[in-house]
Amino acid sequence: MASLMVTFLLTAAAAFAQTGSAPFPAPIAAAEDVITVGYEEFASLPDVDGEAARMMHLVDEPGTRRLFVSDMRGLLYSVSYDGQTVSLYLDLTAATWGLQVEATGRERGFQSFAFHPEFGRAGMPGFGRFYTYLDSSNTAPTPDFVPGGGDSTHDTVLQEWVAETPGAATYDGGPPRTLIRFEQPFRNHNGGQIAFNPLVSPGDADFGLLYVGSADGGSGGDPLDLSPNPASVFGKILRIDPLGSDSANGQYGIPPDNPFAGDGGTTALGEIYASGVRNPQRFGWDPNNGNMFVADIGQGVVEEISLVELGANLGWNDWEGSFRFVDRRNVSVADSRSDSGLTYPVAEYAHGDPLIHSRAAVTGVVVYRRARIPQLADLVLFGDMPSGEVFYVQADRLPSGGQSAIRRVLLNDAGAPKTLLQLVQAKNRAQGKDPAPRVDLRFGEGPDGELFLLNKHDGTIRRLLP
Repeated sequence: MASLMVTFLLTAAAAFAQTGSAPFPAPIAAAEDVITVGYEEFASLPDVDGEAARMMHLVDEPGTRRLFVSDMRGLLYSVSYDGQTVSLYLDLTAATWGLQVEATGRERGFQSFAFHPEFGRAGMPGFGRFYTYLDSSNTAPTPDFVPGGGDSTHDTVLQEWVAETPGAATYDGGPPRTLIRFEQPFRNHNGGQIAFNPLVSPGDADFGLLYVGSADGGSGGDPLDLSPNPASVFGKILRIDPLGSDSANGQYGIPPDNPFAGDGGTTALGEIYASGVRNPQRFGWDPNNGNMFVADIGQGVVEEISLVELGANLGWNDWEGSFRFVDRRNVSVADSRSDSGLTYPVAEYAHGDPLIHSRAAVTGVVVYRRARIPQLADLVLFGDMPSGEVFYVQADRLPSGGQSAIRRVLLNDAGAPKTLLQLVQAKNRAQGKDPAPRVDLRFGEGPDGELFLLNKHDGTIRRLLP
């Protein structure tokens, strides 16, 4: 079996290297510098109508000493730090709220959530406040932002909730307040992650500011040219003050150091922090130096991990990763990374790589600076959602694009190194279900350097171990 696997990898690598449309000369190394870590099944989320929870996001809320995990169908669960207690905290689909969560298809639903850093601090402005980011079939309210084309398929809504008792077992506050409503032109890649910078403290300029990933609106190739347009919120990473009120709709604030804040007489939007992204599903910060990374899902050729600075332009839809975008299946390798005004990826990989078993989509990003799992110290961790591959590059020696520096992380299953997809498929068989063809990988971070792997096909949260 081992010799057959080696033969397969060598054959696949040769084929990959000879593919004219591939932007990289060699595949990701399958066996070089592989890191193997342990894991355990930490907690399980319940099935919904016989189907596994579509786990999307995991957040640690240290004030109440709980983890929170979302199901894309519109459910928010709390999980005790020992993983033994899983409770439904908030059902966004309940008729009480009237949100009409749109969760059909693979990409629509409850996109993300974030707790204000003052959520558990009584007497502070952010006390009890948290935020949800979801797709809604209710398009009756007037949107704050429209794409100027497309089919007006649904809205994506950012809302604020206020719990009366943050530590309560279930949400005990009133209806949410809408901060922003986006009219979506197409049905795919509409949202992204929302998060507060976890590295800053009260008094810092970035404290309490909410980062909002806003994808380019969907279809393919950004046909409305929204991402490069500074007058559009689509294809951007936004940064807002959810407790402020100087936005056009009066529901949130515009941080004064945003690139276009206070630019009177221009059409550029003050909410924009960075632009030129396609589908910024995940972002995260390096605890050592504050570097912000984004995992931006590519069109049909390149997946990328990039640094994001204030005012950065990542180039979409003129560029896909380090290469000029041609169409949904092609990039030009003739003048890669030739525009000095753009921010190019630190790491990127190709859809045709032999390790990727189905359509590629990058996810992440965790910069691990803890001692709990020594093998992962000082690494930037990310992965491929469909295949369940977990990858790393060196955080202190960031590459300059390409996939040559990318290496794998595998999971030790009773002495056998496996991918997350293999673990999920084995779990499916034990559940009496057909093995899933993909996993839809997500990462989560808990207290004291704990790392978790989520997926949408077996309901199991796995915690990584040394």
